[in-house]
Amino acid sequence: MKMNQIKNISFAVLLVLGSGLLIYGTSTETKDKITHEGTARYFPVNVDFAGEQTPLQISDVRERLDRELLVNANLDASTLLIIKRANRAFPIIEPILKKYNVPDDFKYLAVIESGLVNAVSPAGARGVWQFMPETAREIGMEVNEMVDERYHLEKSTEAACKYLLASKAKFGSWTLAAASYNGGTTGVNRQIEMQKVSNYYDLLLTEETSRYVFRILALKEIMKAPSKFGFHFTEDEMYVNLPSKAVVVDSSISDLASFAKTQGINYKILKIHNPWLRDKKLMNPSGKKYQIEIPLSGY
Repeated sequence: MKMNQIKNISFAVLLVLGSGLLIYGTSTETKDKITHEGTARYFPVNVDFAGEQTPLQISDVRERLDRELLVNANLDASTLLIIKRANRAFPIIEPILKKYNVPDDFKYLAVIESGLVNAVSPAGARGVWQFMPETAREIGMEVNEMVDERYHLEKSTEAACKYLLASKAKFGSWTLAAASYNGGTTGVNRQIEMQKVSNYYDLLLTEETSRYVFRILALKEIMKAPSKFGFHFTEDEMYVNLPSKAVVVDSSISDLASFAKTQGINYKILKIHNPWLRDKKLMNPSGKKYQIEIPLSGY
């Protein structure tokens, strides 16, 4: 999550940190389709974010969206990985956004923040939603050496909803709420007051925040119609959520590897499905209830 002390880190770097690789190569098919066949073949006639229309009649707005469409359509391996991960992550994210009355388009904000992996930034932001530790604690997440709920997709999505609702209440615009997730509420508000405009598309912001909403829009367009941008795959190639059971614990676990064995899995599988468990043990003197997911297949 990018507040005032936010990291200046590109989407590509996040992919490096989150997935361990970054491939800049482009397939001939995608290059031909996106670069050589002409803008009309892929550029949308209309586009909006959370129901707020993007003013494509403004020259620089159109050019900025075009840039992000071209860049992300030609990051073949990285974008395809995101599409595959979305099949697993979006069914968890979408109902939470709906529960909090946050527009569905904000799932694409998570996409550009982390590539839908538990990324780690040099500044200390972590998880799919990239919260800084101080911000996470302020919104009610547990963050310590043993438990870090920034790695808990459901809880971090709920925290993101709370932040975005507060930003929407302040700015009156979902687009500005998205921009403030990157540039910080104070930083965006300072620019609104100084420049005397109140529309994201009229503001001159830092390079990263200026590109931020356009990255969201580009991934939205690509992921809604991937074949249009040269991405072809079958359903069985997509990543899926495995069936699991929830085990509620309200006491300390001195050895998570031994606990995993009692559940019929190993330590690696336990940590993959519960990345918020950050230590080899879970000390719980207060008797807090934790829900641990145990997969029932796929191992």
